[in-house]
Amino acid sequence: MNATTNHTFAVCAYKESPYLEECVRSLMEQTVKTNIIMTTSTPCEYIKEIAEKHKIPLYVRNGKSDIREDWNFAYDQAETDWVTIAHQDDKYDKDYVKEFLNTIKDYKKPIAFVTDYIPIKNGKIGVRDINSKLRRFLRKPLKKREWAEKRFWKRAVLSLGNSICCPAVTYHKKVLGASFFTSELKYNIDWDTFLKLAETEGAFCYVEKPLTFYRVHDGATSKEFIEDHRREKDDRVMFEKFWPRWMVNIIMVFYKKAYDTYD
Repeated sequence: MNATTNHTFAVCAYKESPYLEECVRSLMEQTVKTNIIMTTSTPCEYIKEIAEKHKIPLYVRNGKSDIREDWNFAYDQAETDWVTIAHQDDKYDKDYVKEFLNTIKDYKKPIAFVTDYIPIKNGKIGVRDINSKLRRFLRKPLKKREWAEKRFWKRAVLSLGNSICCPAVTYHKKVLGASFFTSELKYNIDWDTFLKLAETEGAFCYVEKPLTFYRVHDGATSKEFIEDHRREKDDRVMFEKFWPRWMVNIIMVFYKKAYDTYD
């Protein structure tokens, strides 16, 4: 799709996800048409057929699958100034691009567009779970435009957990540069990246509307990371970037209770 919008959805496709086409359809149905590309490090007929069916350019990365490298590859293939890394399991509201364009024009130096989200559980866009409610509460300071530009508040909304839903973020590539994902973490690559954004001059342009639908299911990577304790290790690393170790020990007691939701 060759839209005039200075924005691209870069879909990261991995193996044969049963949700890939549903994600693609939500991008095709945007009220403001935009550019869509698809990238993969696990090429197969399934992914190729969906890309060809919807006339979406498909880019294949050679090498072993890796979240950071896959995201950087997808991000770098986009030729526009703004990029959304669309996760194959998730969906977007039809007005996502429209709201994005209307929002960023009100900020002097926008570096990212962030939206609220609602989880998809058991195939249904459902009632908010406790994690979704807590994350929304933690993001409240970003509603004040002047706070959304301040390093203190951008860090504050991330200090008690990853309050931002990864697929709900659009990056200002023109300002941030190529291959922006540099975190060494595996599970918390997104949280660590948002902290990097918080340290960058510019605003988190936040819309408190659920324009992203995040799918929670047993096949999600989250569950794998929980079972082998990599999530717990990564969470501790992140909290220690904000708090002294004794406080991190206290925070982790409560934070680990959220793992049961795989969110």
